Amino acid sequence: MLPTTSVSPRSQGNGALSPRDAARHTAGAKRYKYLRRLFHFRQMDFEFALWQMLYLFTSPQRVYRNFHYRKQTKDQWARDDPAFLVLLSIWLCVSTVGFGFVLDMGFFETIKLLLWVVFIDCVGVGLLIATLMWFISNKYLVKQQNRDYDVEWGYAFDVHLNAFYPLLVILHFIQLFFINYVIISDSVIGYFVGNTLWLIAIGYYIYVTFLGYSALPFLKNTAILLYPFALLIVLYLISLACGWNFTKMLCSFYKYRVK
Repeated sequence: MLPTTSVSPRSQGNGALSPRDAARHTAGAKRYKYLRRLFHFRQMDFEFALWQMLYLFTSPQRVYRNFHYRKQTKDQWARDDPAFLVLLSIWLCVSTVGFGFVLDMGFFETIKLLLWVVFIDCVGVGLLIATLMWFISNKYLVKQQNRDYDVEWGYAFDVHLNAFYPLLVILHFIQLFFINYVIISDSVIGYFVGNTLWLIAIGYYIYVTFLGYSALPFLKNTAILLYPFALLIVLYLISLACGWNFTKMLCSFYKYRVK
């Protein structure tokens, strides 16, 4: 049942939350609750997180519809359950180990690559992108510059994780089966297959990011988040014309990292 607009017994007479309840809805309190649940696996809903991962490929709109329900029931857009982050971390570790195996890296080289991918590529870049999108959306996309309407930083980070997951599966899992025998070969079919996978992966990232911000009813002009598609298509066509092999460049970069 959806929540009603009746005033809670713990609310003040004017309908505002009491100081005690308001403290529970601060960003710090939500962050503390989220981090605390990282150490309580039995409290995590891994089945629901797996459902989200499946639908991020087949119907990402349904995933963001659940974010809307969370806002109605728990008064926050961001996830309060770290199960998705835990499963994503497992996916990241397994796929990176697979990358190390395909690139014929040793044990310590694979560990170095894993640490770099987790803490730099995923966490570091994710924090940067989430903070940038959080600033842009609150500064330029909010319909009314009001304290009651703002994009939570945690939600911006969740949008990044949602968009990063399909990209991870395409580039760090599906692509592994084609690297040694097709993609890194010096042939037209090699860089065509590799660059097409990059096109699909980054296109997924842009589209899922757009869906995440367009799901917020207090944002406007979210269609501009789709504009990078045009640049992506142009870059893809140029890469095919010039014979650039993005996957081959990535493999060389990974090997350089672990030297």
